[in-house]
Amino acid sequence: MSSISESVLFVRGAQAEVVGRAPSVTRLLTDGGATGETMSAIHTTMGSGVDGPPPHYHSGSAEIFFIIGGGLQVLAGERIFTAVAGDFLVVPPLTPHAFRTPDDTGADLLIIKPTAERFEYFRLVDRVVKGQASPAEILDNQDRFDNHFVESKAWHEGRGNR
Repeated sequence: MSSISESVLFVRGAQAEVVGRAPSVTRLLTDGGATGETMSAIHTTMGSGVDGPPPHYHSGSAEIFFIIGGGLQVLAGERIFTAVAGDFLVVPPLTPHAFRTPDDTGADLLIIKPTAERFEYFRLVDRVVKGQASPAEILDNQDRFDNHFVESKAWHEGRGNR
């Protein structure tokens, strides 16, 4: 991370911390502390047929998605739709949401979460995937990370055989 001046933040993608492993890789671009608590931003690439997090909501802020390439099946509330390259989505606070890639395409996306510290959440998920932490730690830290998991009949039924 490089700072051009006190008020401008410039992050070189090649210098961003990377978590995950193929087919899903996340680059941690900036966290709330580096932006005066205005936002966190990550760049994620996902292979085809890959699930993101299960249905959840954030009480403290919206979550913003910009699809750079590929496609993404998204649950927002009780609606499931497919977003494609160039699409932009804002999920308001308290709105259950989840996402996954279709079986025939991956996704390249930018996720922004206003007023949030998110890097530790992504680091914890990475440790869980690597077997270095228990999935229960994610559930135990729902309040800390403002990531509240919920059941979604629409998402479960929309998953079909997946």
